[in-house]
Amino acid sequence: MNYLKTIFMFAVTLATCAAQASTNHHVIVITIDGFPAYEFADPRTPVPNLRKLAARGVIGEGLKVSNPAVTWPNHTTIVTGVQPEKHSVLFNGALVRPGGEKPASVSGYFDKDDLVKAPTVYDFLHQRGYRTAGINWPCTRNAKTLDDNFPDVPQMIQYTTPRLLDELVRSGDLKVGSDVWFATKAGKERDDIWTAAACNSIKRLKPNILFIHLLVVDGIQHRFGPESPEAYDALAHADNNVQKILDAVDAAGLRERTTLFIVADHGFEKVTKSIQANAVLRKAGLLEARDDDSISRARVQAIPEGGSAFVYLNSPKTADEDRLKVISLFEKHEGVSRIILPADYAKLGLPQPASNPQAPDLVLAAEGGYSFASGTGNAGISKKDRTTGSHGYISDNPKMNAVFIAAGRGIERGRKVALVENIDIAPTSAFLLGEKYPHGGGKILKQIFTAKFLSDDQRK
Repeated sequence: MNYLKTIFMFAVTLATCAAQASTNHHVIVITIDGFPAYEFADPRTPVPNLRKLAARGVIGEGLKVSNPAVTWPNHTTIVTGVQPEKHSVLFNGALVRPGGEKPASVSGYFDKDDLVKAPTVYDFLHQRGYRTAGINWPCTRNAKTLDDNFPDVPQMIQYTTPRLLDELVRSGDLKVGSDVWFATKAGKERDDIWTAAACNSIKRLKPNILFIHLLVVDGIQHRFGPESPEAYDALAHADNNVQKILDAVDAAGLRERTTLFIVADHGFEKVTKSIQANAVLRKAGLLEARDDDSISRARVQAIPEGGSAFVYLNSPKTADEDRLKVISLFEKHEGVSRIILPADYAKLGLPQPASNPQAPDLVLAAEGGYSFASGTGNAGISKKDRTTGSHGYISDNPKMNAVFIAAGRGIERGRKVALVENIDIAPTSAFLLGEKYPHGGGKILKQIFTAKFLSDDQRK
């Protein structure tokens, strides 16, 4: 018995040593929310630090994103390596459906395990003994496999890892560790705090994989549109925060052992007109609204996602009739480019309504220059006072292609590659740490690596 116990303990020790030996390398994935590939290609975009990083690494034609081209679904695709069809995140939150003809709504007040229905690469790596961190990363509330976690959720301070929260308060990066205080901070201030949190984690935890999401570019481009002076200013601010993260990597002595990915969750489209799909449905008698413009009853309801709208047929008894009615209402409606039925969802990476209650019964896709908006008033179309910005379009719209830069350990210098897919980030990140990611449908981006790195016997 003692002999068997000794053998068992020896095996455990070997496994532990192997895991520890494999934690010498690091991957950092930075998402700059709403940063299109075309804006990085624009010489007017003031991102000198990112351009230096790209010059000593690989730049892609762009990053192909998932449908819908919005924040939480695409961040979830990045960490799972699968499309929303499998991970089930279709909104910036979850669709809450009370049943009957009661209106549905989107809520972000959910834990990671409630939202994400597929394994993540940080789950996999954490279970293999790696150190993991997520800063302002969507769908991570109460994630058990993130050692440092500052989640992108309502009440994010409340759900931040206590150790990280204490460090940020002690360092002065958080003046007060409360959501009430954090709610007073503007977009740039929040990005600065998340950047400080990432730098703190890099210096203290030295995570093997770190995901950080910077948000201000998205908010500004929604208000003023891409390629606006305000958008350039926001991108310059994001560029400065990326440099702070690079400086933290250097200060921690990790430069030679770290690979960086700079990506985004979606691009952006300039918008001058809005489509109020629910106003069209109300006029057709398919939903009712209160005086405050909120929906009181809905046989049919559209959930706007910017460049698309997800339509739900809430009444099973009239669903067939209502489907035909919706098609007749929108097939020639101004600003609607196409109506997508479930038979075409597989090509878009969307789940089927028969098996997933989050899935829409139909999808309305907007033309360029139009976006779907909430509202049940009389106007099906409204012209904006000025150009704004939106995303959420079907991902075959080239303006939805996101930025892609890779640099650091193992990455070729000065190479340009074709369009890559965001499902490839998870398996490629695991590969950089010497692991084969067993989940997802993505592939390892071998075209970004040096020949020497690929010839390493451990990576064949």
